[in-house]
Amino acid sequence: MAKDYGEVKFFGTVGSPFAKRVQIALDLKGVQYTYFEEDLRNKSELLLKYNPIHKKVPVLVHKGRPLAESLVILEYIDEIWGSNHPLLPQQPYDKALARFWSRFIDDKCLPAILKAAFTANKEEREKGSEESLEALEYLENELKDKFFGGESIGLVDIAASYLAFWLPAIEEAVGLKLLTSDKFPKLHKWGQEFTNHPVVKKTLPQREKVVGFFKARYASIIAASK
Repeated sequence: MAKDYGEVKFFGTVGSPFAKRVQIALDLKGVQYTYFEEDLRNKSELLLKYNPIHKKVPVLVHKGRPLAESLVILEYIDEIWGSNHPLLPQQPYDKALARFWSRFIDDKCLPAILKAAFTANKEEREKGSEESLEALEYLENELKDKFFGGESIGLVDIAASYLAFWLPAIEEAVGLKLLTSDKFPKLHKWGQEFTNHPVVKKTLPQREKVVGFFKARYASIIAASK
């Protein structure tokens, strides 16, 4: 008899890279869930009930119990549905490293990229670019196989999905060049492998809409600085 894992609800929004992390993990593991699309300009009462602290997506509700923050949710998903497509390595040291690099992406890579792309001050943008390139270099050196998780997608790959899909859209929108094939050949190839994975590909939003969103964001920042 198949194990009854209980009801799963997932609150996200199409354009959120953090919500997409959770969706990718759920779909890789074949978890059945009910999806709730949120309008973050008009948040639902359920979202506010389940995530009263941050009031944002993603939120996973399993058996009526809510969890927020994408990396926390990913580890929970892996523990509950661990037998199918494990996201974390089995060895304690390797598991700790995966957690380290996932946090590194959120704490170092993403803030630097946002500074480089969406800061009006030229000096700050240049500083952000330098910090971004340094962070990407660390990841380039860390990538040893097809994916950070080896031959299959793991926790670090999902955490780095921002670099594979959203960063190239940002680069196109604002004229930035960071993750190039000549500077970071392994990361560049990894990004293509990741975004073309059948499960990942079907979850990603339309690229044109994402580029348009970032173009509008960039234009509003530049306009406000004048």
